[in-house]
Amino acid sequence: MSELIPEPYRVLARKYRPQGFDTLIGQDAMVKTLANAIASDRLAHAFLLTGVRGVGKTSTARLLAKSLNCIGPDGAGGPTISPCGVCEPCVAISESRHIDVIEMDAASRTGVDDVREIIEAARYAAVSARYKIYIIDEVHMLSRNAFNALLKTLEEPPGHVKFIFATTEIQKVPVTVLSRCQRFDLKRIPTELLAAHFGGITAKEGAEIEDEALQLIARAAEGSVRDGLSILDQALAHGHGKVVAQDVRDMLGLSDRSRTRALLATLIGGDGKGALDNLAAQYALGTSPDALFEALLELVHGVTRAQVTGAPDAAMSEEERAAVSEWAGSLGAPVLHRLWQLLLKGLSEIRSAPMPMQAAEMALLRIIHSSTLPDPGDLVRRLLAEPRGEGSAPTELRPPPPSAPSAHREAPRDFRAFVKMFEDGHESVLETILHDRCQLLRYAPPTIELNAGDAPADFASRLGACLKEWTGERWTVTLTTSPGAPSLKAQAEAEAAAKRARVMADPAVRAVFEVFPDAELVDYEIADTTETESSRSAQ
Repeated sequence: MSELIPEPYRVLARKYRPQGFDTLIGQDAMVKTLANAIASDRLAHAFLLTGVRGVGKTSTARLLAKSLNCIGPDGAGGPTISPCGVCEPCVAISESRHIDVIEMDAASRTGVDDVREIIEAARYAAVSARYKIYIIDEVHMLSRNAFNALLKTLEEPPGHVKFIFATTEIQKVPVTVLSRCQRFDLKRIPTELLAAHFGGITAKEGAEIEDEALQLIARAAEGSVRDGLSILDQALAHGHGKVVAQDVRDMLGLSDRSRTRALLATLIGGDGKGALDNLAAQYALGTSPDALFEALLELVHGVTRAQVTGAPDAAMSEEERAAVSEWAGSLGAPVLHRLWQLLLKGLSEIRSAPMPMQAAEMALLRIIHSSTLPDPGDLVRRLLAEPRGEGSAPTELRPPPPSAPSAHREAPRDFRAFVKMFEDGHESVLETILHDRCQLLRYAPPTIELNAGDAPADFASRLGACLKEWTGERWTVTLTTSPGAPSLKAQAEAEAAAKRARVMADPAVRAVFEVFPDAELVDYEIADTTETESSRSAQ
């Protein structure tokens, strides 16, 4: 008698794949929509599921296939949001062997010939199921021609055919396909929900796990159930039935959160030696410098959120919540934001440096050095209170008196003076547009109406801001397309052309050109006393 072959081990991600919509976590909005659609018989002919890896796209596609084809334990049921799981279609779909539910990986079958097979097969009715269902995973990998070949069938498929697409890169799917599908965006699963889910699975596996270890695994999963279950599988194997937080940290290369809090305390307190010793100790335990800085960033972010919301993250341990609450109450917002920026810069340097450990040490010392510097408000107060320098008279720097009327300019008397004010104010771009392009329709301070041609969209608002600052008045700047007076540039060019014409019409100048026909008028002057025009340089 042959020995029974033991069933091979199935990883947790496969073993605990949802078998019904009631076990699909974190996607309540989608489940409600599908339930109402099935109940009211308003089923779309194509569905598109998108989201990051491990949030349930393929599981949802299979559950939807089961819901549409379920016939119930008695064989007389119809489409339902709660498939029975025991009828032949439900069992066959769960085991990926149903003849009418075709799963295709678009990453390996990207061509138009593969899509042509689907189009040809879609013409024929389902063999044994209510609907023939095509599940195409990673649909964004299809070629352009394959998408084009699918469009007509996707828009008007036979009544017995349903398409379910899944993708992690929705931006690569053509809009022509998106417009033909009912789209569902699957969300990342919240950390708290993941931790509870993993705790339940651990209990079913007959293992023990610390709450802090659950939180570490849930955070490391980054909203992905599959990623979290893979980490949990590894942790259960590592702990041999008992998972502790320290084992998870060692396994993932994470920093010890208590050591991270101690390191942040040394940074805030300006203890350079303590910070370097802490860094060296964590590095010796296997924590990489960039992982340590990521942990510091997460901690600073948690303190900042607690300061804004008034309460630390409930997922933190009791000890961590106490420390975060204390820092949130004692540190100012400028200090926290400066810490964030310096840590972010340090992380970037560590990842690009040839010697990450040395880069981490220098980044920590820079943070400690900056902690002794005053913030801008303190610096201004010191400058106003301290004497100018050694040996100088102990006179205080006084702030200027409150805005005096003399600080503002009077409104320019005309448009030319108006443009000159922008030149004096070093607003060269605005001055150039006003001088070269703008046609004046009305100038009555504090109102001006202009035809600015193709000036930038924010031209009027920038004019108004400058005028408010310089004159102290709120101006009304109106831009119109109606023609106005010629621009100052056009006026200057017309005036120059008229003067040149008068010079060329002068009898003496004409006589010179008659004698020297190849001569050229280079420059001229108009006498101030007699207003006569004479040639100064004719060749």
